[in-house]
Amino acid sequence: MRQAGLIDTVCGLGRQDHVCWVFDSPDEYRPAAERFLAEALAGGQRVLFVGGADQVAQVSGAAWFAAGLAAGAAHAHGIGFYADAGLFDPLAQVRAYAQATEAALADGYTGLRVAVDATPLVETDAGRDAFARYEHLADAYMTSHPMSAMCAFDRSRLGAGAVAELACMHPLARAAATPVRLFASAEPGLTAVLEGEVDLASYPLLRTALDRIPLRPVDGVVTLDARGLGFIDHRSLLSLAAQLRARGAETRLIVAAGSGLPRLLALLPVSGPDVVVQA
Repeated sequence: MRQAGLIDTVCGLGRQDHVCWVFDSPDEYRPAAERFLAEALAGGQRVLFVGGADQVAQVSGAAWFAAGLAAGAAHAHGIGFYADAGLFDPLAQVRAYAQATEAALADGYTGLRVAVDATPLVETDAGRDAFARYEHLADAYMTSHPMSAMCAFDRSRLGAGAVAELACMHPLARAAATPVRLFASAEPGLTAVLEGEVDLASYPLLRTALDRIPLRPVDGVVTLDARGLGFIDHRSLLSLAAQLRARGAETRLIVAAGSGLPRLLALLPVSGPDVVVQA
């Protein structure tokens, strides 16, 4: 079962977990990436490290990773593995990871685990837009395949706002990286999962995420699992309802028992989305 929430460690994650690891210095990132990969390698997964030339050299020089390289259980690539001459194709990258996952399974490994410092790919608005779409597509792939990933971003280079846009697309993120998360659901019939807290300050983040990804209807209905939505103010709820309605598909929100969302919707001058209470 995939995990979701805010975390402060990369230890103990599963074969389909997808985490955003925000860091403020290179010295903070590399130890976390090595722990993330070493744990998977010890558990029978193939591992892949992607980063800048200096990062690849440092990780490849570690004894445990060098042994993995020699055995074919570990691989390392420069950031060009994602984009050549600034070109980045989200769908092509997901296909590349699907092929790598299938190859790992065919070679007798239990799955694929990837750690990447994607900071150089998201330093422009266009880069963040493409990479955020890729994050959602990759996350959807991971819901049903044994691939796990740690996507890392340098907040000192990107700024807190840009980092929040990317952390928002992950089921797992470091505390304070983002107040709200929108990610793929592993449950049949659910289009996506919405968790966190939404208010006037954080709604622009959710609006951007919704604009970037396709919310595909299941049996004609876009169903958002909002059982992990801790709070949403009435203005943000009105904006969310309008944004979902503009997509032209019937929309449903699944909320937890005890949620105040059904009552709040009943008090507001808004049509839809339908709300279903579910444990």
